[in-house]
Amino acid sequence: MELLEAIKTRRSIRKFKEEPVAKEVIQELIDTAIWAPSASNRQPWGFVVLTDKNYLKQLSDEAKAGWLAQMDSLPQMQQYRATMQNPDFNIFYNAPALIIIYGKKDSHWSKYDCSMLAQNLMLAAWEKGLGTCWIGFAHNVCDTPQFKAKHNVSEEYELVAPIILGYPETLPKGVVPRKEYPIFYWG
Repeated sequence: MELLEAIKTRRSIRKFKEEPVAKEVIQELIDTAIWAPSASNRQPWGFVVLTDKNYLKQLSDEAKAGWLAQMDSLPQMQQYRATMQNPDFNIFYNAPALIIIYGKKDSHWSKYDCSMLAQNLMLAAWEKGLGTCWIGFAHNVCDTPQFKAKHNVSEEYELVAPIILGYPETLPKGVVPRKEYPIFYWG
């Protein structure tokens, strides 16, 4: 697959086959993703990889409970109330793997650097026939001191991108048109 094709056709995938993703494939994706640029070449990233579907379901349930507990103070989350109340909804969409990207807090540009790494990871996965989706709902469980301690993540790191990974149940068709965008100045 050519790079331009990967960029234009990659989609967020939320339905996966039961097939696990081999450890070697995940390692190769991470090894490719780390070639992202970073400010002053700090390379401020670190990773947690989870592949236990029962544990991911438990984390999903914890995340949903957390969102529901603070729902009244988060107006932007009201649209997800019914989703979070649904016992069958899994925030990780039953994906066989979750790659969590953390960035060092002392690196001012860490979130940008790790976001570029995340894009590399998602494009490399797509090229290999794997689907991904950045799971914003996981932020309230994967950045807690308890979670970090359990998974050996130093407090010097903060969560940037929880990305699910797996073989898509179906492949999306075509290219989604882009919206018009402003160019504010060209001088």
